[in-house]
Amino acid sequence: MKLYYIPGACSLSPHIVLREAGLSFDLVKVDGKTKKTDSGADFNAINPKSYVPVLELDDGQRLTEGAVIVQYIADRKPDAKLAPAAGTPDRYRLQEWLNFIASEVHKGFSPLFNPQLPEAWKTVVVDRLGTRFDHLSKHLEKNQYLMGSAFGVADAYLFTVLNWTKFVGIDLGKWPVLQAYSARIAARPSVQQALAAEGLLKAAA
Repeated sequence: MKLYYIPGACSLSPHIVLREAGLSFDLVKVDGKTKKTDSGADFNAINPKSYVPVLELDDGQRLTEGAVIVQYIADRKPDAKLAPAAGTPDRYRLQEWLNFIASEVHKGFSPLFNPQLPEAWKTVVVDRLGTRFDHLSKHLEKNQYLMGSAFGVADAYLFTVLNWTKFVGIDLGKWPVLQAYSARIAARPSVQQALAAEGLLKAAA
């Protein structure tokens, strides 16, 4: 398999999950500005949506959308217990978390990466994200991870997007539960390996 990624982007989530699952894969770095891979290939020809992650399977098929990719990886290695079995109530609960992270947290950050965002609108965006952080913090006060006591694919995704607070000027210290949660996940060997491979250890420290 090949994972197309941009360092620190949402592709970090499936990168972490691949390492947690112990699956063999190659990393293909993409330049977010030029949309070229390290080898010079046109990334837009690989994914017409023009964004990472993309997981290229051994048969040449390509999967996009991080929330889908991490479930595919988990299902490839069920013994790793990174996701509940398909069709179970807990699997739908996992999908609930993945959708919440994708639509309410991940996309909530997007405007903050626009350098032309007016300051007044930035305040609105940050305040809205704050309400999402409040919800997550309340849940994680009683749970070590999103699905309870065990790390899973939703945690890899949430860790990835919470890490963006460092780059957009949000003080995660206002949510000590989330800060502790992020530190707990950052300490996992698979996460350290993924961060190192993407050249992010200094940024993540």
